[in-house]
Order: sequence, then structure tokens, then C-alpha cells
Amino acid sequence: MKVETGLFLWGVPFFLVVGVVYGYLTGWDEYVGFLGILLVGGLAAMIAFYLGFTGRRVGMRPEDRLDAEIHEGSGEQGHFSPWSWWPLALGLSAATGFLGLAAGFWILYISLGMVVIALVGWVFEYSRGDHAH
Repeated sequence: MKVETGLFLWGVPFFLVVGVVYGYLTGWDEYVGFLGILLVGGLAAMIAFYLGFTGRRVGMRPEDRLDAEIHEGSGEQGHFSPWSWWPLALGLSAATGFLGLAAGFWILYISLGMVVIALVGWVFEYSRGDHAH
């Protein structure tokens, strides 16, 4: 994960410099802009730290080595549920929440209940039903 860590580490000084320049050019009157850019720099630092820490813990991946073969990256890449309908329910709940932000806050309260139901259903999907382990 050396490449990913390096990309985010290069973003940290870039965003810090751009944030300071932006603040100077706006006369430090527009707080959201320069503060947002500085926070993006902080977020890039946190992601770089996480990727570097994980890369040291996990070790070199085939993507990180110059002598790696294509077949070394094959195999299981994770666990996915192709039959699950809960991501769709969560997406519709999030869309309803954004509608609530635009149209009225009472819709947002309804969507929060929908989000809770969808998250609980997705998390406990393998604890009950046909595909329980």
C-alpha cells in the first residue's frame, strides 16, 4: 500500500498550502472555504496514516511488488451477498433523507427510522433466515 499512502501523503501539504492561500486571497473572511480545505488536508493525513499502518501490518501485496505475477492476485477478494435486498433499502432510505433535507424535515424523521431498519436488517442478515450461519 505504499503507492496509496504516498498519494495521500502528497495531498496533505498540497491542501494545507491551498487552504492558506485561499484564506489569504479571501481576506480570511470566508471561513467555510479555507477551513474546509484545511480539513480535507487533515482527512488526507488520516487516510495516509491508516493505509500506512495497515500496509505495515498486512505486508506487501502483489500490487506492491515489481516481480509479482498476475495469478498472485487471484482468489477470494471478500464476502459479498448477491441475493441481499438490504443495500437497496438503505439506498432508498438515504434518498428519502436527502428529499427530507430539500422538502421538509418531517420526511427526514421518517427516513431515519427507515435507515435504522435497513441497517439492522443488513447487519443481522446472516443471523436469521435462509442464509444464516
